[in-house]
Amino acid sequence: MLRDFTRPWLWLGIWVFGWALCIALSLLPPIPLAGPEDSDKLGHLLAYFTLSAWAVMLFRTRRAQLWTALSLVLLGVAIEFAQATLTTTRQGDLRDALANTLGVLAGFALSFTPLATLLQRLDRRLSS
Repeated sequence: MLRDFTRPWLWLGIWVFGWALCIALSLLPPIPLAGPEDSDKLGHLLAYFTLSAWAVMLFRTRRAQLWTALSLVLLGVAIEFAQATLTTTRQGDLRDALANTLGVLAGFALSFTPLATLLQRLDRRLSS
């Protein structure tokens, strides 16, 4: 299911760490950031783009890539629900879930480009 890597556990571990970091940062009290109203949507989009693009570069088959994309969309929705029901310092926002989903779709779009093998090429370069 994974692409051919010399260090598959490293690349998979980084991706799993990204999931954990995304979940933790989404449920812990927010870090105050300067910027215009709703500028956090860009952060949502970029975080989920990164997780989705990494999955495209990590998994070889389109089926695995689709499953991870769907899982990330569900994660984004679940986190918004958790923020609304389980925290007192966060609130669920449908627009955040939409930004998350757009990030997932943008990352998945890399599967149709030569960038899909970027991580594999980096792995080979680091091996030699």
